[in-house]
Amino acid sequence: MRILVVEDHPTLARQVMDALAEAGFVVDHAADGEEGHFLGDTEPYDAVVLDLGLPVLDGLTVLKRWRAAGRDMPVLILTARDGWSEKVAGLNAGADDYLAKPFVMAELVARMQALVRRAHGRSRPEIALGRLVVDTAAQRVTLDGAAVRLTGLEYRLLAYLALHAGQVVSKTELTEHLYAQDFDRDSNTLEVVIGRLRKKLGEGLIETMRGQGYRLAAA
Repeated sequence: MRILVVEDHPTLARQVMDALAEAGFVVDHAADGEEGHFLGDTEPYDAVVLDLGLPVLDGLTVLKRWRAAGRDMPVLILTARDGWSEKVAGLNAGADDYLAKPFVMAELVARMQALVRRAHGRSRPEIALGRLVVDTAAQRVTLDGAAVRLTGLEYRLLAYLALHAGQVVSKTELTEHLYAQDFDRDSNTLEVVIGRLRKKLGEGLIETMRGQGYRLAAA
């Protein structure tokens, strides 16, 4: 899952990015509203953390422009502690959730995980697919009840396929959602990772749809 953090305070931005990365997300950062609007308008993010008090272009304007352009990724806004009017304006502009500063980082991570799950029609962190269970909150994968040890990239790829279980996911889509903006994206790497996952999970769970992409069996 790929997240955009739009926050101008360097220390807070780094703390948020580190917490989300530790939770298994790939994170991009924008330090002002103009850059944030551009990235959110041109890149396929799974969710966004958006501060409303941004330089150059304020967060509320950024959010309104995204929604007017049909950009429907989940957005969590950051507001001032007593900024009830900001919260109302943000929610009315299309925000999906909010947090008032200062906040506990674990709560932000939990809220972002919930937003991503709900965007894919799932209310629980555990995705049960027959013998395979992917716990997106604990970043834990089990097969027939036994824990499966995965690398960070292997987990992110499997979790993305699990959220889209039964659907064909193209290599392009996987690449866009598994790597940060400044990463040298190589779709051939995906084939290697898929091969490693098949060795750990068995050959039958991840199907190759020739010329289309990959599909994880729904059950």
